[in-house]
Amino acid sequence: MSQLNESPIITVERRKAITIIVSAVIIALALGVGLTQVGTGFATRAGNGITVTGSAKTSAVADNAVWTLSVSLSSPTVGAAVKKVDSDVAALSSYLTQGGIAADALTLGPVATFANEEFVNGNATGRILSYRATRDVTVRTKDVQLVSKLSQGIGSLLETGINVNNYGPQYYISNLPELRPELMSEAMKDAKLRAESLTKAVGGSLGSLVNVKAGPIQITTPDSTMTADYGAYDTSTINKTVSATVSVTFSTN
Repeated sequence: MSQLNESPIITVERRKAITIIVSAVIIALALGVGLTQVGTGFATRAGNGITVTGSAKTSAVADNAVWTLSVSLSSPTVGAAVKKVDSDVAALSSYLTQGGIAADALTLGPVATFANEEFVNGNATGRILSYRATRDVTVRTKDVQLVSKLSQGIGSLLETGINVNNYGPQYYISNLPELRPELMSEAMKDAKLRAESLTKAVGGSLGSLVNVKAGPIQITTPDSTMTADYGAYDTSTINKTVSATVSVTFSTN
């Protein structure tokens, strides 16, 4: 009898409350099932394999040197600037050859000239103040120790008034094609040892090789930790460290 006298408004509110409760239960069940599946997925992926990074490095000594020097000066006329540059280049070449560099190891670049214009308040006046002439001299040799010695003693030439810009020698190694596969092989062995140690520590065993990704070769100074995404090649020193890395994925049991 009390149900027949129940207000329509109360009945609607009760139906809404029941709907909300049922919906909440359905959502909770769905979330629980979903989270269980996600958790199972992560566990399966984690159990399928292991990815480790292996590395290897070795010492190397540069056996090629490239040393570029530039003679540059200004004079009131083009002719005077070029003549002075030629004179200084001859003195520089003499310093190098008398120091032990073979004449055919020198490459003389072309003479370049530039007009130094006058500017007033940022505007060119059309008047030429002087002319600058430059010429490069490049040394290419396998005698890296001789180049190192001459580059350190070039101050004696500068003291005579020769205007030389010294950019410093660059040292390269020629056996990189032979070093690269050796380092990759050692890095792979290192990666396998690491993977075996990790899986053994948790009671598992290592399976077959799944994937390998080789990193770029890094050529650095002996005490450097520098790396670059696309590889590094430091040319400032004769003694170098060459390193390689690999990212390896193994299946696990």
